Amino acid sequence: MDAKARINGCRETPERRFAVVIPVYNHGVKVKAVVLEAVKLGFPVIVVDDGSTDITPKRLQGIPGIRVITHEHNLGKGAALMTGFRVAAEMADFAITMDADGQHFPKDALAMIAAVPKGKKALILGYRKQMENASVPWTSRMGRRFSNLWITASGGPGLRDSQSGFRIYPLSETLNLKTRSRRYQFEVEVLVKAHRNKIAVIEVPIRVAYPADRVSHFHPFIDFLRNSATFSRLIFRRIIGLV
Repeated sequence: MDAKARINGCRETPERRFAVVIPVYNHGVKVKAVVLEAVKLGFPVIVVDDGSTDITPKRLQGIPGIRVITHEHNLGKGAALMTGFRVAAEMADFAITMDADGQHFPKDALAMIAAVPKGKKALILGYRKQMENASVPWTSRMGRRFSNLWITASGGPGLRDSQSGFRIYPLSETLNLKTRSRRYQFEVEVLVKAHRNKIAVIEVPIRVAYPADRVSHFHPFIDFLRNSATFSRLIFRRIIGLV
């Protein structure tokens, strides 16, 4: 398709096929606008509805050029991503992921695509430049700092924005990492395991917006405990020499 990878003359090749994967859970207010912008990239778009109970299913109806996969019950963001990855792997080598809450600008994926090394499978991470602005929720700022620190302690790469959901994953490599987390913790575990398995993690600056009607399902206390459990497991495995 002519729209694919339109940046600096870069296009898809047999080894560089892309698909978009968008996990969704009760994001009915923003999801349609996000998906419509993602479709403009010109790649296959896979939306995984992770058991939404709001108007999300209705908002996704009739959007051309997308495939919707529905979990009967909410299984977690990591589970939704893995479902999307397995489907995307049938048609692509890389999955572009973005959140459905309206914080990302799908067009920024083009700069991330340009950062994929030629002939090499890397994980591209969108670095949200504006995260220190006062308009950004304090839970997001503090969560990112906590996550960055503990990813390094767990044997992962040194990063500026380990919690960004705007990423490009090499599909076959990611599916073979044997991650255990299936909620938000998936996104930190996969970075640690990618680094340990010699998969490069490359950060690319992206824009971010936090609209007043943005819906977040991050629960500071519960997810802090879940993150702590995940990092404890990863650190223990590092100590005893397991990848």
